[in-house]
Amino acid sequence: MAKAPKTPQEVFPEVVGDLKEVYGEALQSVILYGSGARGEYVAGKSDINFLVVVSGDEADNLEKLLPRVPRWKKRAVATPVIMTNALIASSVDVYPVEFLNMKRHYEVVFGEDVLKGLAFERRTLRPQCERELKGKLLLLRTGFLETEGRAEELQRLLAASITAFLSVFNALLHMQGKEAPSGRREIVAATADAYGIDAGPFLRCIDLREGRKGLPFGELNAIFRPYTAEIAKLIAAVDNIEP
Repeated sequence: MAKAPKTPQEVFPEVVGDLKEVYGEALQSVILYGSGARGEYVAGKSDINFLVVVSGDEADNLEKLLPRVPRWKKRAVATPVIMTNALIASSVDVYPVEFLNMKRHYEVVFGEDVLKGLAFERRTLRPQCERELKGKLLLLRTGFLETEGRAEELQRLLAASITAFLSVFNALLHMQGKEAPSGRREIVAATADAYGIDAGPFLRCIDLREGRKGLPFGELNAIFRPYTAEIAKLIAAVDNIEP
């Protein structure tokens, strides 16, 4: 039975080999991003994420990859993102937060460095940050009701939500011309300082994600309420940024 690799680099040869077999000369680039590129990969827990860039119409020839996907999953390789250079170029202004986070930490495994030349502007980052923050706040409130008062479910909700906010925080810091720190807690502290919010509730959610378990519902609710309040304050601050 296939085991999760100790490092992302262990799977590079097999993944690139599979992609070359499928796409041949149409394969332009394979790029590692996510926790594996940030140095935060944990064997058995983390996924290994790849951006795959191919030429022409080959991006639609997905059926050739189907036999590989189950084997990749057994090796902790997430289903790759398949794109063309043209699609990347036309998508940076639509999904700037995603591409900015990808560009912050990545490793070229094969071929061209398609991320190097990407640039991000405040006029595209600000509206997506606003949408992301408001959408995540609504999901948190809905998720709270769906817990039906179960502590375990609320803890899972809080722990899972913080990762999504960290990706937006990176973009918010970029909008102010600041370089985002590498650590989760440092990113939260820098964003709180830049936008005048309390870092405390976000840091407590990081505690939950990193392993603090078994808290009663009342204690978790005491984290949830200031957490959503500070998100609302952050939304107001982003709303006031000049377009």
